[in-house]
Amino acid sequence: MPHAPVPAPRRRFFLVPLSAALALAAGMGTWYALGGDDRLTAPGPNPAPGSVAVAKSLNLPWPTEGQASVEVEGIGSLGTRGEQRPVPIASVTKVMTAYVILQDHPMRAGAPGAAITADEQAANESYSSVETTAPVLAGRTYTQRLLLELMMVPSGNNIARLLARWDAGGETAFVKKMNETATALGMDRTTYTGVSGMEASTRSTATDQLKLARAAMKDPAFREIVATRTVEAPGADVTFRNTNRLLGRDGVIGLKTGSSTPAGGNLVWASTQKIAGTPRLILGVVLHQRAGTTPAEGSAAAHEAGRALITAIRATLPDALSRASRA
Repeated sequence: MPHAPVPAPRRRFFLVPLSAALALAAGMGTWYALGGDDRLTAPGPNPAPGSVAVAKSLNLPWPTEGQASVEVEGIGSLGTRGEQRPVPIASVTKVMTAYVILQDHPMRAGAPGAAITADEQAANESYSSVETTAPVLAGRTYTQRLLLELMMVPSGNNIARLLARWDAGGETAFVKKMNETATALGMDRTTYTGVSGMEASTRSTATDQLKLARAAMKDPAFREIVATRTVEAPGADVTFRNTNRLLGRDGVIGLKTGSSTPAGGNLVWASTQKIAGTPRLILGVVLHQRAGTTPAEGSAAAHEAGRALITAIRATLPDALSRASRA
């Protein structure tokens, strides 16, 4: 099995005027949204010169609790709010689970991937009153893509555990891979203790989860999966809708929700917006909204906070960048 990715060699970045940075980004930055050459290196998190001032001028509606972080492909960070201390992230954990699976078992866009046979444990865990699951039948073979959709769209915990056992032979071994991958991505305030997010001891920060989202969205298959609106569980006569209620609105093309009483509401989102005529990927993370309440209340708060940021960014960023380029 492939191991966690090795960090790329350190690159030097040179400062250029914002207008030139935008022109450069316009020439190479469409691959995220349009699915171009996967060999390209995504623009790093370092902001283009002047983007810090632009971010401050946006006056974004940051959530008043928890923590949040936002960045724009080819432009840089739009800011971070809240103390970046590790907090439970609930099912946002599954972003890393999916990322490791796709690192170990790459899939082409639109391809079914490997054939995976559901085991007794996954079938027995299909129906639960204490966690989110998706139905599978023991001994039945499913495609890798379908199982990833069942894990990411309705957030099936039993599917996450099934995929971990298939990939690494056991959940403990898979969690080790998750933490190795987090280290390789520079997620130094993240600890994974399970593959589904049920464990409150799995903790991370908004800035760390933004690093993971940036890496995961390079994968065309991952992008397709998190943009899936509905998925049907074969043989169960049930169709699941994506738990991300923002999907398909305001340019949103993903990414993952997560909620529990200790974690509160959590949302990692990806949206696209044309900036200077070029489709640009906007990534954001909102964590720990209404923690200590019900999962439903936390989820509603996270969606509200995410949508407020997305709509404000899409409405104001193009003009802010245009003004900055003329300054």
